[in-house]
Amino acid sequence: MGTARMFGPRRVRKNIFQRLAELNWSIVFLNMLIAGAGFAMLYSVAGGAWEPWASTQATRFGGAFVLMLVIATVDIRYWMALAYPAWFLGIALLLAVEVVGSTGMGGQRWLDIGIMRIQPSELTKIAVVMSLARYFHGRNYDQSRSLRSLLTPAVLIMVPVALVVRQPDLGTGLMIVAGGGAILFLAGLPAWLFVGAFIAIAAAIPVGWQFMRDYQRDRVLTFLNPEADPLGAGYQITQSKIALGSGGLTGKGFLEGTQSQLNFLPEMKTDFIFTVLAEEFGLIGAVSVLALYMIVLVYGMLIGIGCRSQFGRLLASGLAMTLFLYVLINVAMVMGLMPVVGVPLPMISYGGSAMLTWMIAYGLILSVAIHRDVSLAPKGSGLA
Repeated sequence: MGTARMFGPRRVRKNIFQRLAELNWSIVFLNMLIAGAGFAMLYSVAGGAWEPWASTQATRFGGAFVLMLVIATVDIRYWMALAYPAWFLGIALLLAVEVVGSTGMGGQRWLDIGIMRIQPSELTKIAVVMSLARYFHGRNYDQSRSLRSLLTPAVLIMVPVALVVRQPDLGTGLMIVAGGGAILFLAGLPAWLFVGAFIAIAAAIPVGWQFMRDYQRDRVLTFLNPEADPLGAGYQITQSKIALGSGGLTGKGFLEGTQSQLNFLPEMKTDFIFTVLAEEFGLIGAVSVLALYMIVLVYGMLIGIGCRSQFGRLLASGLAMTLFLYVLINVAMVMGLMPVVGVPLPMISYGGSAMLTWMIAYGLILSVAIHRDVSLAPKGSGLA
């Protein structure tokens, strides 16, 4: 029996140029279009100037774009090997925030690394998805549905959530739970567990209300009745709705949005930048940008479905679901369909951490696409 028959077909290793050639450059270009829309909106909210936001955001995008390409060309076997170390690194960064973190926007959430401030909780979302995908890799259907198999995933999800909620950042904590829950669903856990979890969460709301901070309670009460204090707690969402409605079908025109140009709209360069876009470009412009997001996100799901390995399937699909949550929560938030929780619109809102998270996540999805036919070794055997 020959060596090839004993050990299987010889794996052909691709160089970096071959891997780059296999990238879906159409999807990469769509990401660039979304980023371009962000630069335009930041230019607008600065009153028609590149400084201080649009130029900084463009520089960040350039660096993050290169990082995305590097991540995409790295063999998926290495990302599987680094899944657990990435989780421990995320926990270490969250603990570092507790000790030397920077304070801002009502919480201690950032680390200053010199060239920029990063928000470790954003990057931890990716680490949680990677570690869960690694855990369920190689587990069969029955093993994944076993209650005993839930202990490790619960630790992988709830430890970072506890650290994030302490900052305090309840919105990001809930996003980590939702992203982790998506992985558990994709891994095949029974539906009754999710129904039970939903009922338990609903039952715990009165208890949780007692532990919420005053500003968090105000956000919930404002969501339920923003007209109760239109010049105070409800001012932000009221102005957002005015901006969304005044844009009409085609918008008021670039740099012509009165809510943004006259500074009626708070946080317009970050969490509420979608309202600026809708006011200036109307329903058509808003739907067009959402369509770009949807194409990119559906591509991520399709990559997961078509991947040969369980790790790749869960990684790509889980990251796509996490990115979908960013868009869904931000748009629902500015439309008044859910409480304001401080979730940015990725690639468009000003901020380095959210952009870095999106680009790293999409680099991993592209890596899965390039290596979708690679058969990974079962759990515990290292690099195949």
